[in-house]
Amino acid sequence: MGIIENISNLLPEVEAPTQKRLPFKEKIKWTLIILVSFYILGHIPLFGLGQNALTQFEYLSIILGASFGSIISLGIGPIVTGSIVLQLLNGSGILKFDLTTPEGKNKYQSLQKLMSIFFVIFESCIYVFMGGLAPPEALAGTSAYFSLEIFLVLQLILGGYMIILMDEVCSKWGLGSGLSLFIAAGVSQEIFLKALNPFPSLTNPEVSAGAIPAIFQFLATNDPRQAFLLLSAILATIFVFIISVYGQAMKVEIPLSYGRVRGQGVRWPLNFIYTSNIPVILIAALMANIQLWARLLQNWGNPWLGTFVGNTPATGFIAWIHPPNLLERIMTGSLVPLDVAHSITYLLFMIGGAVLFSYFWVQTSGMDARSQAKQISAYGLQIPGFRNDQRVLERLLDRYIQPLTIMGAILVGFLAASADLLGALARGTGILLAVMIIYKMYEEIAKQHMMDMNPGMRKFMGGK
Repeated sequence: MGIIENISNLLPEVEAPTQKRLPFKEKIKWTLIILVSFYILGHIPLFGLGQNALTQFEYLSIILGASFGSIISLGIGPIVTGSIVLQLLNGSGILKFDLTTPEGKNKYQSLQKLMSIFFVIFESCIYVFMGGLAPPEALAGTSAYFSLEIFLVLQLILGGYMIILMDEVCSKWGLGSGLSLFIAAGVSQEIFLKALNPFPSLTNPEVSAGAIPAIFQFLATNDPRQAFLLLSAILATIFVFIISVYGQAMKVEIPLSYGRVRGQGVRWPLNFIYTSNIPVILIAALMANIQLWARLLQNWGNPWLGTFVGNTPATGFIAWIHPPNLLERIMTGSLVPLDVAHSITYLLFMIGGAVLFSYFWVQTSGMDARSQAKQISAYGLQIPGFRNDQRVLERLLDRYIQPLTIMGAILVGFLAASADLLGALARGTGILLAVMIIYKMYEEIAKQHMMDMNPGMRKFMGGK
């Protein structure tokens, strides 16, 4: 580990603030600076790019906070991948870090940064040399083609490292995590454009690309069916947003007491959506990889997973896990029994995947009952009326954690699938991610603002 720390110390990094607690306005300022910078970088194209085969994975780009074809085409993918791999290694005991000590945290963060840089380089090479982002075909077979490939890789590495540094700025100087900010920014931008874009649509230049302007245009041309379909998409988005906020706010609070201090106790909260947005991210990554392999197999002449027509799955397994717009087919009278079976299959796939990923994530990331009981015992807390025994606490927590893991995952999978089947303005997984991220950011902003307004409250919350 000493070698890893030495290498990490040689890399450029963002210095932490010298003061113990940054003012609320300072955090807001740096958060806005990073957000604007992210949007600007997303509009800087890669020099020498000719072919952009990644545009067919627009859904994945939103989840990864990326803009394929720009200097930040990698998005947060390398950071998320490195973080997930390291958490799994730590949770399974292959690598052991004592995250309760500053030394353990520094080692963990150093290795996480190095793994993120490794995946930046690895994914940059994969994107370019596998043909996802390639120079113009006219230069194929020439030395200029290979030179442009190397230059594209270097640009992607630069953009990926800039995302790492921007995440550090947001984590140390801003509000929350930069990764969450980039995901929320990408999803919010998609919803905003699909709802309010006044410019003509590429598929139908006679109407606006935004749903709200298009509704008035369809009503003016006496086409209420199309207007109602767009209104339904807006209502579906609002429905998923409201239910997601409600589910995010639900908590189970377990009463605990301090073993050495009589009469003093706390309530240990367990969120109803216990694994938060992890199942959504993993399901999105799984579906993107299935589509990627399906297209590769089709290009190689072995369409074992199904075929595509353009960028839309048409047959096979990939077609069954691609959501149909059920509401549109009902409104247009084109619904057939196969569409119902297709919708049920997609709904069960999303719910089953969410439950499976939630269960494995709890078991491998230190969120299981035993790990939580160990953490609670380390704070000197115990169940009121019971002796201080970690096994008793573990049995109590297991009664809550197992049902919350399953029920929260079912809600997440159901909401994500419902948004897709109802034709919401964005994919259901993206909406869920954005809602969870924005809600947590709202809680942090409210807490920070309250502590700034009331010094006594700051002391009560543990601030200085």
